[in-house]
Amino acid sequence: MTESSRPSNSAPIGVFDSGIGGLTVVSELRRALPLERILYVGDTARVPYGGKSAETVTRYSREISDLLIAEGAKMIVVACNTASALAVPSIAPNYLVPMVGVLEPGAAAAVKATRSGRIGVIGTRATIASEAYTKAIQRRDPELSVHAIACPLLVPLIEEGLLDDEITEAILRRYLMPMLAEGIDTLVLGCTHYPLLKGVIARICGPEVSLVDSAENCALAVKGLLDSDPATELSPRLDILLTDSSEGFLRIAEKSLDLTIDSLSVRRVGN
Repeated sequence: MTESSRPSNSAPIGVFDSGIGGLTVVSELRRALPLERILYVGDTARVPYGGKSAETVTRYSREISDLLIAEGAKMIVVACNTASALAVPSIAPNYLVPMVGVLEPGAAAAVKATRSGRIGVIGTRATIASEAYTKAIQRRDPELSVHAIACPLLVPLIEEGLLDDEITEAILRRYLMPMLAEGIDTLVLGCTHYPLLKGVIARICGPEVSLVDSAENCALAVKGLLDSDPATELSPRLDILLTDSSEGFLRIAEKSLDLTIDSLSVRRVGN
């Protein structure tokens, strides 16, 4: 890609996740960068990514990234912790636009937030099995203790819209209580779906535990990259492509995240 063929500063930020979870990143991007155009791809035909192999997640991530590049994205935001852990390190060098994941900004924020040196991480099976957060945190400070637990039931509950439900709260308590018993003072929400449960998680953990929102910290990292060349147009848009229809997608976008969607379409990706 030559300098003249690079996307302009008014080209969209491309964002993707397996489903609705990445909309938490979009919400934070809209807050941090209100003039930017955003093109979001939700891979709703293949959600969730968290139980799939590294090879499969990497293939899906490459297919979605290629779609975003074809649509003119000036950067790719991988709004999925599983894809950030399993795919970004291998596919990022293949693209001439910046690729930002959610994992490294979240790890950095956790290291900064902890007071006791005991950090909890919740995420999908694939993210936790990769030990990517543990490695990223301890690379910054080897003395820190990381307690990580997979929470495979949360993404399906969130995709069903059960955000403030007694079943969801009971499952969260089952996941979180052993970690809280270890004395953590910081909890990384290591899946971009999880900020949609931030209220109930905060209620269970109590005020002594700081919650690290990977979506918020990812948006701040993107802002840092774009501050030298921000969008100049005054008509920001949010365009969404889904790989399959999703009944709950619009409801959660509008009611839970107060996002206004300018266009929504379905596009088949892969086989």
